[in-house]
Amino acid sequence: MAQAPELQKAWVATVDMGLGHQRATNPLRYLAEGEIITVGGSAASDAEEKQLWDRMRKMYEFLSRVRKTPIIGKPLFGMLDALQSIPSFYPMRDMSAPSYQVKLLGRFIDRGLCRGMIEKIKTKPLPLVTSYLAPAIAADKAGYSRIYCIICDAEISRAWVAENPRKSRIHYLAPCGRAVMRLKSYGVPDERIFLTGFPFSLEVLGNANLDTLRADTAQRLFYLDPNDRFWPLHGRNVVHFLGKGNCRFKKDRRLTITYAVGGAGAQKEFGSAITKSLRDKLKAGEVALNLIAGVREEVHHYFQQVKEELLPGCPYVRIIYSPLKDEYFQLFGQAIRSTDILWTKPSELSFYCGLGIPIIMSPSIGAQEVFNRRWLLEIQAGIAQEDPEYTAEWLFDLWQEGRLAESAWDGFLKARKYGTYKIQEILETGTMARETSPLKR
Repeated sequence: MAQAPELQKAWVATVDMGLGHQRATNPLRYLAEGEIITVGGSAASDAEEKQLWDRMRKMYEFLSRVRKTPIIGKPLFGMLDALQSIPSFYPMRDMSAPSYQVKLLGRFIDRGLCRGMIEKIKTKPLPLVTSYLAPAIAADKAGYSRIYCIICDAEISRAWVAENPRKSRIHYLAPCGRAVMRLKSYGVPDERIFLTGFPFSLEVLGNANLDTLRADTAQRLFYLDPNDRFWPLHGRNVVHFLGKGNCRFKKDRRLTITYAVGGAGAQKEFGSAITKSLRDKLKAGEVALNLIAGVREEVHHYFQQVKEELLPGCPYVRIIYSPLKDEYFQLFGQAIRSTDILWTKPSELSFYCGLGIPIIMSPSIGAQEVFNRRWLLEIQAGIAQEDPEYTAEWLFDLWQEGRLAESAWDGFLKARKYGTYKIQEILETGTMARETSPLKR
């Protein structure tokens, strides 16, 4: 019996700046040489570099949460937003000239930012895959050869691209076509851009045939179509892509809504309003609700208080939390498989529409989320939230009309879901096959 070929290993690096960048690398842990490197973490940095990263992270988290503070909130948040601003794409023009952000990052790298990671990856000549701009640009400045940078948003600022984009060695792994267009406008050559899609965990996908995902998506489309509005119009198309065997309604759970706060804990108060509005439906067991606290103890405590005050002991309200990031991502992956509606700000979770999940979008925080929101609306996979206090009314009107099922199917067909396998293919071959099937994109 022939032995399976060994997987091409890579250095996989991320940063502790919210959860988005770690969410992008966690699915690649099976490809990582050793542990995933958290740049700026104690295991990958000396005390001086760690202190620099800690200051940057604390400022990011503070400004993410401070937006609603009376009087000073918006001006302070504007400081962060200015540093990651994304210029208007039109009129189309050459935007390859380095911005202030690029030069500022270069100075930080010259002072030692990413120094620990550079020392580690030079011990073994493997490809580097990272989900953040600083490790990629630092490796490029250090002369490292095979560098792959995962883009975590639909559009990005000029800071993600090296000072001289045409001479840079960085290859980009883009989640959608808008990101490709943006990279080209910044001067990145075509041959260094791969349209892979956002990486998802193998537990959610199942295998290269997407067996788990196809089965889960089919069941979700049944739960999202209580009045048979969607299936008569799209049933034949669904059966074609998801398989006839998956398209039999098992009806073994309840309609499930998942509300996820941002990695910095922003917008947790919406979770309280949603729970309060759905209280009667949750008490009666008509729906189930996941409140995603992530890795933040204060958000976990807040959601626990909400549950104890409104629905003590209710089995249909579940709080997803772990102080350990790997465990949290595992719990989140388990929850997402039975999620029918994902409610979140348009962060990197926007790309989860590719799993056949409609996205209810809370208000954007930051320039990149404005563009993620625009992308979700463009592909008809996202719906703007209305007043959370009346969730039991407007959300269930959308549900009854089959509108949520339509969004789920639009996301499944139009957003890419094969990112993990495409990244593996690029590491093994240096390139990737261009696919047209929605299942292989």
